[in-house]
Amino acid sequence: MFNKKLLIVTASNGENLKLAERFLIEGKKLNYSCELLDLTQSDNELPLFNPRTNLNDKAPANLESINLQMEDHSHWVICAPEYNGSIPPILTNAIAWLSVQGKDFRSLFNERPIAIASFSGGGCMELLLSLRIQLTHLGALVLGRQLTSNKSKLAEDKSINEILNQLLQLKNPD
Repeated sequence: MFNKKLLIVTASNGENLKLAERFLIEGKKLNYSCELLDLTQSDNELPLFNPRTNLNDKAPANLESINLQMEDHSHWVICAPEYNGSIPPILTNAIAWLSVQGKDFRSLFNERPIAIASFSGGGCMELLLSLRIQLTHLGALVLGRQLTSNKSKLAEDKSINEILNQLLQLKNPD
């Protein structure tokens, strides 16, 4: 049996960070090795991706550690807010940088089981659809069930637990 390690990625220091922490707590209750990657922390800050950048000479120093942390976890949950009806810039930027590492831009994402969740002032649906399309394009196995929450509809522990149980049943081929 392969080792299931859960990485919770957050693209917000607000309500989505709180949601990510709830996924982390529930994952630990299920006895999985869990870790949080907060893209808003200064040590994870990435400069704006520019295709003119010479990636061999100017890739951010912390990109390798972020990439290794993500590679080291078999399953991910991404918690992100909806920005202007789409993916938040900090997450889009991180995905852009991560997708240009190595010769195969899909290698980090290919066949990676990922669940997506959002706490947003809007309906979250544009974000979740956009994120699903992008992750699927990169080859990820995006769980069919997703989590939407807002101030009037808070995420329930039962829903978080069910999503984690479904996600962790998916096998990562590595």
